[in-house]
Amino acid sequence: MVDINIQTTISPYTQEPVYTRPLLSESELDNVIAESVKAHKSWKKVPLEERVAIARKWLTEFENISDVACEDLSVQMGRPISQCKGEINGTIWRARHMIEIATEALAPIPQTKPEVEGVEKWILKQPLGVVAVLSPWNYPHLCLVNAVVAALLSGNAVIIKPAPQTPSPAERWVSTWQSAGLPNNLLQVVHLTQERTLSQLCQDQRIDFISFTGSVPGGRAVQQAASQGKGFKGICLELGGNDPAYVREDADIKWTAEQVVDGVMFNSGQSCCAIERVYVHSAIYDEFVKAFVEVAKTYKLGDPSDNKTNIGPVVSVASAARIRKQVKDAVEAGAQIVLDESHFPEAKEGTSLVGPTVLINVNHSMELMNEETFGPVVGIMKVESDDEALQLMNDSIYGLTASIWTNPTDPQSLAAAHHLSTELECGTVYLNKCDALDPSLPWHGWKNSGQGVSLSHLVYDAVTHKKSIMKRVEVKGVYEKK
Repeated sequence: MVDINIQTTISPYTQEPVYTRPLLSESELDNVIAESVKAHKSWKKVPLEERVAIARKWLTEFENISDVACEDLSVQMGRPISQCKGEINGTIWRARHMIEIATEALAPIPQTKPEVEGVEKWILKQPLGVVAVLSPWNYPHLCLVNAVVAALLSGNAVIIKPAPQTPSPAERWVSTWQSAGLPNNLLQVVHLTQERTLSQLCQDQRIDFISFTGSVPGGRAVQQAASQGKGFKGICLELGGNDPAYVREDADIKWTAEQVVDGVMFNSGQSCCAIERVYVHSAIYDEFVKAFVEVAKTYKLGDPSDNKTNIGPVVSVASAARIRKQVKDAVEAGAQIVLDESHFPEAKEGTSLVGPTVLINVNHSMELMNEETFGPVVGIMKVESDDEALQLMNDSIYGLTASIWTNPTDPQSLAAAHHLSTELECGTVYLNKCDALDPSLPWHGWKNSGQGVSLSHLVYDAVTHKKSIMKRVEVKGVYEKK
């Protein structure tokens, strides 16, 4: 009999149980929240320089567990072990920047205009209280940086509710922060049912802010649940994408094909900002498709624990079936497969191993081109101009990222890329780059890709109250200067 109070993680590759965790009851979660509130009240009084010092120590503690953290990722979410160190290094790089800018980002902001005689004024940033972070499985360390580091440094307490697929990364954050000197209960992990997450955690009045990364339906559910609780709370939703790439006629075909294939296939296509649709100028279309397929054929699909593997399973058999159905439906609607799963012996129906798949003769009536696939599959369309590419790139309910590929040494190409960048309806635009975040820049989705901001100095605004201070320091005829 299945114990409904136990959460079980199934390996994407072996389909065997690998971890179990007890699910918290209503009273247990209530106690966690109460302890977080108590911890915050003490933590907010700790000087910022002491908080920053603990965070810097945490970087070392986290780096010390990099090997076991890599094993966690490979076993729990199926990423090839050879690629897991990239997330650990990226986490450290991203977090270090957030730590380095904390002092400036949280500093009081003097206001001198409009000038008011005898009055000093400034803006203070003070912690919200308790921040709940609902984190995803596809980048369980990197996505924690987006909100947790700034929230803690700002003086908040944080409760992490990790995805059931990846329970241990969040737990390792707690242990390493505590080893660095973070006081108890400031950073806690809870394993919860979906129902308890929505009906209790999201609705509790003591939760002041929610940061959620996940699907569009999940984001809607979190937003609705938060609105049904007492009081009002801030919310950041980092949701799905259907991110386009446009290859202009002057792009270097071989190099661009290599880069775009990586943007499609890395992490088995399970990245919020993975390239999911490609538009190529007709002048180089045939040659580009050929080059793209040749690169994709070189991928080795298989056991994520094998160092030779560079594309592992998708997260579940159900996800694999959904991806394959998108491909099947597209073919039935007229698409043509130019690279199918038969090239990859490990790819089999009924398993989570999905081979890289490339389709042409696609259009926007197909789910493959208008919805998030979250797998190693892409459709490539021919376009005749920048204007046509722009129209198609913006023809989406999503707006996370977009990439433009062109000759950066040509002033006219750069001007065209700049024009496209200003007109694209998305939160991030890349030139000759894709599927990447920079901690100095805000991570922000348009349309159904979400709301709110993480990373950069702007996330410090999201996790703090603003307080206006006005001091009348000169009152003529009443108080005389001593």
